[in-house]
Amino acid sequence: MLKILYSALLFLGLFSFSVKADLVQVISDIKPAIVAIGIHNPLAAPRIRLVGTGFAVADGRKIVTNYHVVSALLNTERNESYVVLSGNGSDIKMHSVLSTKTDSTHDLAVLSIGEKLPTVNLANNKLIAEGSSIALIGYPITAVLGLYPATHTGIISALTPIAIPADNSNSLNSRALRQLQQPFLLYQLDATAYPGNSGSPLVDIKTGKVIGVVNKVFVKSTREAVLSDPSNISYAIPIHFLHTLLK
Repeated sequence: MLKILYSALLFLGLFSFSVKADLVQVISDIKPAIVAIGIHNPLAAPRIRLVGTGFAVADGRKIVTNYHVVSALLNTERNESYVVLSGNGSDIKMHSVLSTKTDSTHDLAVLSIGEKLPTVNLANNKLIAEGSSIALIGYPITAVLGLYPATHTGIISALTPIAIPADNSNSLNSRALRQLQQPFLLYQLDATAYPGNSGSPLVDIKTGKVIGVVNKVFVKSTREAVLSDPSNISYAIPIHFLHTLLK
């Protein structure tokens, strides 16, 4: 009996070590492709306001993020424009966005820039199983932490329809109405995400491939509570919708 118990504990220890070792490699592989999305205003101070996370795919000139990250109307009189920021810490490079391709229904956007960046590997269209270990990497509280990508881990806790009722009718914009009429499955995560994580890659720790795009956080009470009292419930768009947008 003791021998069986010892063998079981040894297996669990080796499994835990393997997951941690995989995660270390995943972070090392993914981080160079992580970028920040910002709004550049040459007349403001500071000139760049960070609004979300993104990651490079394909030839390195395509940047994936959420539609809602780049959907705000810009002040053209003040020459506002969306920009992509690559690098880390104080070693930052700004890239102009040359064009934008969007899928508002699935909250996805692909930005084109002129310079190649390191890229991630995308998984195929198959949904991964509930219980799978995942990581999300991005800028959780962009304006506060700056360009230092942070990693949060968890599991796929459910595959759930996006058609979650709004608090009231005033919250139902045209995109929300389309989603209610044509619901699709999202990954529900037990990993902690914050507003700046919008557009972060969702990574399968086992394969190191991106399986989704983080797009929202469940808010328990107020927006301020997202920072002080996070719900630990986040959602991500499955990668097959991105494959369609990239075609």
